Amino acid sequence: MEEVTEGVNNMAITEPHKKNRIQVSNTKKPLFFYVNLAKRYMQQHEEVELSALGMAIATVVTVAEILKNNGLAVAKKIMTSTVDVTDDSRNRPIQKAKIEIVLGKTEKFDELMAAAEEEREAAKAEEQS
Repeated sequence: MEEVTEGVNNMAITEPHKKNRIQVSNTKKPLFFYVNLAKRYMQQHEEVELSALGMAIATVVTVAEILKNNGLAVAKKIMTSTVDVTDDSRNRPIQKAKIEIVLGKTEKFDELMAAAEEEREAAKAEEQS
């Protein structure tokens, strides 16, 4: 797991940082942290890029599918590759699978997000009364 985290950290150094890229780890944050973060990124930008290495790939795919199944996103591009990551325990390079998924807003994105916000506000008002 530490290898994946290190790989993600190294990736940020070697590639130019994109404002709409989320580098996912399956050890640091819960799944819905990434789902909600992707929603916020899509509110600010027309698309979001989800990126992961190794075991975190399943998390990225799950996040993308949740957004797609809720009608918030469409997959624009899916890229897979391998990257060399240095394994500290053996001090030699190993190859890790990498995935990048670019998601774009659906036409109903803003409408669905507004409806969800209204539901949250109604629930909050009900709690306070």
